[in-house]
Amino acid sequence: MKLAASFLRSVRPALGNPLVRPLQPIRWARYQAFEAEFDSEELERARSWHKAFDGSQLPKGQTTTESKAVTVWPVKDLLPVLPKLLHRGIRESKYYTARSDSLTLQAQTHRQRDANTEENQQKLVDEVKRIFQETVPGETSPDKKKKHAEIAKSFNEGRLKQKKQLSSKKQSRRPSFD
Repeated sequence: MKLAASFLRSVRPALGNPLVRPLQPIRWARYQAFEAEFDSEELERARSWHKAFDGSQLPKGQTTTESKAVTVWPVKDLLPVLPKLLHRGIRESKYYTARSDSLTLQAQTHRQRDANTEENQQKLVDEVKRIFQETVPGETSPDKKKKHAEIAKSFNEGRLKQKKQLSSKKQSRRPSFD
């Protein structure tokens, strides 16, 4: 959840209008695998956590009034249950309330408060899964890693070749004093 929250804060413009998003740079070429930017140990921890995650580990929150269910999960209760890579996204979630440092979810689609509370719990699980999908990249296959290594190598060789050609061109312009 923190991941989603942090992601949303990072893409929101300074004015705070959530409907207007700043321009995002477009990646045309990558010379390394996407997961190379992350700590491999943290990635492995997050991936193993995701395989076992079913939402039952999350705290249940507090509910109030009639059929409308407002469920509040303090962030301090959620963070110990989530991997470190997701912490930032929780506070950037659309459900994050800065004043109380918690995630606040509301539902009143059902006539029973219990059903609305369960819907809020499902919203929390969905939000955590969404944050995970946005934050943790998929595993890079050995073939792709090899491909990126070859691309980087050929790029470097081309750069050096071009540099040598430019150097020899400049060298040929110099008068020789033999």
